[in-house]
Amino acid sequence: MTQPLLDLDGHTDVPNDRVAAIVTYLQVLEKPLAGPRSDAVRLVPVPKPDLGWYRDLYRAIGGDWLWTSRLRLSDDALAAILHHPDVAVFSGEGAAGSVGIVELDFRVPGEAEIVFFGLRPEATGKSLGAAMMARAVDEAWRPGIGRVWLHTCTLDHPAAVKFYQRQGFRPYKRAIEIFPDPRLTGIFPRSAAAHVPVIGS
Repeated sequence: MTQPLLDLDGHTDVPNDRVAAIVTYLQVLEKPLAGPRSDAVRLVPVPKPDLGWYRDLYRAIGGDWLWTSRLRLSDDALAAILHHPDVAVFSGEGAAGSVGIVELDFRVPGEAEIVFFGLRPEATGKSLGAAMMARAVDEAWRPGIGRVWLHTCTLDHPAAVKFYQRQGFRPYKRAIEIFPDPRLTGIFPRSAAAHVPVIGS
């Protein structure tokens, strides 16, 4: 008898060269009331973003949280997503230039996914996140949209779920994600994401 891939009532070992996270999915099914607005941050559309610019910003924002999905893609695969007419990328612009990123995916009719949302580490703690999310939600609620959703996980900032709930999102599903530890594949240095121990060698 083969061992189940996932023990739903106990513990399942994760190989040492991989990391695991619990993913929480959240959604909004009607346009929320206007959230906080601030001139300290703007969302600037970036049509067909340069892949180097995108990867640099993505890496700066996601390094401490082990964001890797976009960094594992080839140029062609990444361009196919970011340059798709139903995908919109925005730079969160503050006084110091690009401080954040918002990526919206409208490829499924009737819904918008906030695929990535984040601020550079030096821009956090300055009340920019809520204002940037309010603008992101405004951009997501285009005509014909009836659902806006996103996901976060236990590798992200510990306040992420509460932050999204404060913006009106409600959790509706959980999943388990297991992927190669990017500090062992060379995507990030071993010092990244110190809250997640490196076990493999």
